[in-house]
Amino acid sequence: MDSSEHGSSVSSTGVASGGTLPPGLAEEEAEEIQVELTKVEDEIQTLRQVLVAKERHAAELKRRLGISPLSEIKQNFTKGWHEVQCSDAYLTASATFEEIGRSDAYKRTQETLSQAGHMTSAAFSSVGSAIRNQFGEMSSNFSMRHSLSMPAMRNSPSFKSFEDKVENMKYKVMGRSNGESDHSPTSNNAPF
Repeated sequence: MDSSEHGSSVSSTGVASGGTLPPGLAEEEAEEIQVELTKVEDEIQTLRQVLVAKERHAAELKRRLGISPLSEIKQNFTKGWHEVQCSDAYLTASATFEEIGRSDAYKRTQETLSQAGHMTSAAFSSVGSAIRNQFGEMSSNFSMRHSLSMPAMRNSPSFKSFEDKVENMKYKVMGRSNGESDHSPTSNNAPF
């Protein structure tokens, strides 16, 4: 095998094309190194070909055993997760989180957030009850004929009260837009 077959060329003087010998390297030694490099590159190429053939053979064996790529991914994931759980970093972090969970500060924060959640839930429940009561009051004050009439419904005290509450809530949530006055909106500028 001469080096011209493999893309590297050695001139008649033994110097790699495009350069000179590094200091302290004789031409004979450079030629020996070049030959060794060529052999190593050939071995690498052979190993790549063997690896591709082995991978194909392994894939064929897995197919014959009924091992699908998806089951292989699941197995790899399970194995990887097990390795993570056994790692020192995971075990240390788990111990730290357990200590945090047992701390007084964590327990107080958890209790406070729990109470806030209960209070928020109760507030939403009472708002829902108030709305349900308002609509119930509106429907009981009008006959079916009048309840289908939007102008009659709009003029009811319950609807006006509800409309004002929605406008005020909109004002609080959205804030003032350009051109609005400093006072909160009233039912006079309702969108209906």
